[in-house]
This record gives sequence, C-alpha cells and structure tokens, in this order.
Amino acid sequence: MAIAAAAVIVPMGIIFFISGLFINLIQAACFVFIRPFSKSIYRRINRIFAELLWLELVWLVDWRAGVEIKLYTDPETFRLMGKEHALLIANHRSDIDWLVGWVLAQRSGCLGSALAVMKKSSKFLPVLGWSMWFSEYLFLERSWAKDENTIKSGLQQLRDYPQPFWLALFVEGTRFTQAKLLAAQEYAASAGLPVPKNVLIPRTKGFVAAVSHMRSFVPAIYDVTFAIPKSSPAPTMLRIFKGQSSVVHVHIKRHEMKDLPENDEATAQWCRDIFLAKDKLLDKHIAEDTFGEQQLQIVGRPVKSFVVIASWACIVLFGAIKFLHSTALLSSWKGVAISAALLAVVTLLMQILIRSSQSERSTPAKPSIVNQHSTNGQQKQH
Repeated sequence: MAIAAAAVIVPMGIIFFISGLFINLIQAACFVFIRPFSKSIYRRINRIFAELLWLELVWLVDWRAGVEIKLYTDPETFRLMGKEHALLIANHRSDIDWLVGWVLAQRSGCLGSALAVMKKSSKFLPVLGWSMWFSEYLFLERSWAKDENTIKSGLQQLRDYPQPFWLALFVEGTRFTQAKLLAAQEYAASAGLPVPKNVLIPRTKGFVAAVSHMRSFVPAIYDVTFAIPKSSPAPTMLRIFKGQSSVVHVHIKRHEMKDLPENDEATAQWCRDIFLAKDKLLDKHIAEDTFGEQQLQIVGRPVKSFVVIASWACIVLFGAIKFLHSTALLSSWKGVAISAALLAVVTLLMQILIRSSQSERSTPAKPSIVNQHSTNGQQKQH
C-alpha cells in the first residue's frame, strides 16, 4: 500500500468501520424488529442510514480526489433521474464505475435506494457488503441454474418498493480489461458475431429476466456508458485515497420499458444491439474525446458528503478520546500493542476493500454462446 495513501486510508478506515458497524447494527435491529411488521417503514429507515454510510465514499470522490464527473444526457432524462424506478445497464469500464453511479444517484436524490446486481462474494465485504445486503442488493453466483431463482425472487421483492430506486446491471458480467477484450474478440470472430472494440459481449439471460419481472412496475431503462478521456488516467480506489483526480464521462440514454419487445429472444437481441451501439458510441468518444451529441448537464458537487464525513469524524474522535481517557489504554505496553493490532486490522480491511475493486482481480465471465443454426439467433449460455 502506497505510503502517500496510508495517511488517509488509516484514519478514513477507522471512521468508516466504526461508523459502518454502528449503522450495520441499526440496519440489523430494523431488519429484525421492524421489517417483519412493515417492509415499507424498514426500507425508508434503511435508506436513510445506508446513505449516511455510502456518503463517506462519495466524499472520497468529490472532496478527497476531486474526481470530475461529466454527465451527458438530454434534459428530460436529467429531470426524471431519481424520480422514477429505473433499470440501469452499463459497460464496466473502470474500477469505480459503481462509485460514480453512487455519485450520480446522490445528485439525483436516490443514493439510499441505489441497488445493483453483484457477485455473491461482495456481500461478505466488512461493513460495505453487509450494508448492501440489508439494502436488498442482488448477489449472484454466476451460475444460471443457481441464480435464476435469486433474480426472480429479488426482483419480485422490489415490486412494492416505496421510493424511486435504481437497479444497476453490468451485463458484460465482469470489468473491462484488454485481456478480457481480446478473449471476447476471439470468441466473437469464431462465432461469427460482430467483433467489439470497446466493450465485452453482453450476457443477456439476467437482463431478459430483469425486464420480464420488472416490466410492470419499472417505467424506464437507462443505457449508461462510462468513458475515460484520453487526457485523464483511469480512476482507481488507490488513486482516490491518494487524492489524485481523474475525469469520467457518463452518457445516459433513457428507453421506455414499454417499448421493449415482449418476446424473450427479441429482448436479448435488443440488449445485444444496445451494446453494438455502445461500442460505436465509444469509438466516437475515442475520436472526439467527448459525448458531443448530447447536452452536458451540470451535476455540481454538493456539500452533503463533506458535512457527513466531518460529523462522523467528530463523533469518532470524541468517542476515542473519552474511551482512551477512561481506560488509560495507552498507558501500558499491552494497551499500545492492542491499539497497534486494531490499526493493523483496519489497514488490512481497507486493503481488502481496495483490492476487491481492482479490475485485474475480477473474475472473467464466460461468453454467451449463440446457436448459429437457429434462424432467430437464439442465445444459449454456459
């Protein structure tokens, strides 16, 4: 771990894990004592506390690193963001796409109800993964035989969600790397498919299931495209902790759910067509370094995350001073050793969080297999 980042990672880790464990306890208590009687009240309370935790990470993007997020979309989509249920499908370009999504959700007023479909191991991340589980994220094993019922039951649970939510689905199934792109290109060439340049081949079964189960209560699909301009280094969690800025361009195109085909295979083809268009859009972005055909919307940098992190820092600092004063923990070598061990644990946990976000450590998704003997191009998957 870089020394320049350690000065932020350790104190930030102390604040994050102490405040996060406190919030996890509140979430657990609400889950046990409130949710059985009123799922709606539980969700409204959980939304508030989840946002208080996730704003700490939004602060890292906004105020620690000063990452500049440029949003390109039409005024009507911009107006509706955060005011309606939406299914988001996006390319997975950088290590912090999910965090950029949180920033946009915070700007739109729905951070506490921003959900995602994620790999199962994510729910075991200390504090962060636990808060996601309480917030009804969907965790998959990347095996359709096991995940089909998980998706179906999870989406049905969202039918009566009391406030606007976003559900993010990265249909490529893994984060983009050059090695994964090469594998996708080789597969596409061998299968007679269009060879992608900037995206991976989408896995459509989860998308088709999402559309099938959400069609009746989710009015829109947001087609989200992430891109990094040539002049900016790709953002990573480690760069953010170091306070090193990046620029991220986000293009959003809204589609009415009612306009999607009713047939499952036609819906799968719609998804594949969207990614073909996304590939061309990224080609244009590479050439022009901007999503110039859409109006640039001003998302700003609200002070809310700064106020939240400052408040948590004061609470944790005050509590630590009171605790050390009452226990005299640092007055003995044993106490010093315990304190050092706790700092080492916090550092290790933060390292786990950072490493879990790195694209080179993500698991490649198996590509979809297309039955070329079928006249309708029906897709099969491993």
